[in-house]
Amino acid sequence: MDKRNFLARNALQVLIDELSSAGYRVLGPRLVDGAIQFVELETVSQLPTGTHDQQSPGRYRLTASDSPRCFAWANGPQGLKPLTFSADEILWRAGRNASGTVSFQDAHAEASQAVAVLGARACDLAALRLHDQHFLERVEDPCYATRRKDLFLVAVHCSHPADTCFCSSTGDGPGCNDGYDLVLNELDDGYLVAAGSARGEAILPRLPLQPATQTQCDIADAEVAAAAERQHRTLPAGPLYETLFARLDHPRWQTVAERCLSCGNCTSVCPSCFCHSEHDEPMLGGTKTEHHRVWDSCFSEGHSYLHGFVIRPETGQRYRQWLTHKLGSWHQQYGRSGCVGCGRCITWCPVGIDITEEAHAICGDAQAPGEQR
Repeated sequence: MDKRNFLARNALQVLIDELSSAGYRVLGPRLVDGAIQFVELETVSQLPTGTHDQQSPGRYRLTASDSPRCFAWANGPQGLKPLTFSADEILWRAGRNASGTVSFQDAHAEASQAVAVLGARACDLAALRLHDQHFLERVEDPCYATRRKDLFLVAVHCSHPADTCFCSSTGDGPGCNDGYDLVLNELDDGYLVAAGSARGEAILPRLPLQPATQTQCDIADAEVAAAAERQHRTLPAGPLYETLFARLDHPRWQTVAERCLSCGNCTSVCPSCFCHSEHDEPMLGGTKTEHHRVWDSCFSEGHSYLHGFVIRPETGQRYRQWLTHKLGSWHQQYGRSGCVGCGRCITWCPVGIDITEEAHAICGDAQAPGEQR
């Protein structure tokens, strides 16, 4: 039995207000600096109504239409990662008093306001599950855990994939499978709403819902299916660990290195990459210091610095490290690829390097998607 209900378009404000009343700081998609980003959201008028995105290798543009829809776009540069894995955070502080005694304070004990996100995509939910595996199950990171438990997710099934999307190939979209508190299908006249958690179930009675018709459900499901059909990029099938590591000397690594800028854009926008570095920032008085964790990238030279020398000094080596880990050795660590098919690394690469094209070329597939452009 279909458990979806219908929420009229003009009633979406009720959902925002109820989340705010429940103590959440509500974030939603808004147009900021020419891109769709998750920022503070107070009214539905701030949503990107009638906005569509045009994405291709190295290119991102927004266009306007008279569509009443607010979620008729694929994704922006920002996923959920900054909300749980901060780009720069203090792990601990240390101080020395007048007697010389040193004390430590865990920074993660500091309280933070709960956050509700409106508009999470299936690819980002998949990336969040990967982060949960790492930061909750493997290393039990308290900073991540604090933010994660206070994160309320209102997901939206994707009906308008970008040219760079390939979540259907990775099995992560365009429909949202799980990991949300509430999930929406957007229609022209409103939304189908379903709960995915006890917290989501608690919100439903506060909304002016109506029973969804079979026609509405059929239209919504057909749009998600069509979104999958429109995706033409793919990754090579199956776990790629053995294939990639058998081709560490493939000439394609050097070919891509001649284009790659080692800028790290791909890892910054990737919703699953979590490389980081740590450093201390002592205060000028010499009595206090802070230990920071900041985002880093395997494309930076310092990331592979080890006791006096750099392990991967060349760009080709760094790209090889990223691709073999993302598509290969993640299977050994987490039981699946580290790629969720969002396509952000393709769109936001300044020179338009396409991970699907490189993977097919290195794995020996003659039908590289990039050749179809």
